Amino acid sequence: PTLKLARSLLRTDPVPEEGEDVAAAIGATETLSEEEQEELRRELAKVEEEIQTLSQVLAAKEKHLAEIKRKLGINSLQELKQNIAKGWQDVTATSAYKKTSETLSQAGQKASAAFSSVGSVITKKLEDVKNSPTFKSFEEKVENLKSKVGGTKPAGGDFGEVLNSTANASAGAPEPLPEQTQANP
Repeated sequence: PTLKLARSLLRTDPVPEEGEDVAAAIGATETLSEEEQEELRRELAKVEEEIQTLSQVLAAKEKHLAEIKRKLGINSLQELKQNIAKGWQDVTATSAYKKTSETLSQAGQKASAAFSSVGSVITKKLEDVKNSPTFKSFEEKVENLKSKVGGTKPAGGDFGEVLNSTANASAGAPEPLPEQTQANP
């Protein structure tokens, strides 16, 4: 009988999954002898009892774990932080992350060099424009106009003042600037 039971347990008949035809599985119990069925029922009861015991042991262990964590001052937030830190450490250790990080670093360096190069080109172009004869001539005309309109006002000033002076001079009747009205009552 034990040999028969062992053979029946070692059969490779597929166990029906959820949603499969259970009627086919019921036919398999018809081929078992009464003694084999009784032995399987005892085995089933034993396995169910072991599962119940293991569930109780697991619950007790989880309760003990929670008590230890409480005594150590470990709370859910700290655990979450630790899990995130561990997860991040695991991610950064992967070759994919290392390759991506290296590629992004190289791209950043190239972009930085490109921006620096563009900045240098723009600076050079602005210097070229400032040093060009056309700009020099324009600058002299603005200074001359400013000195004519502003009188004894010191050279320089902001561009807005120069534009206002130019606009006033081109209007034909120069209006006194606030500094002039204070100086000449």
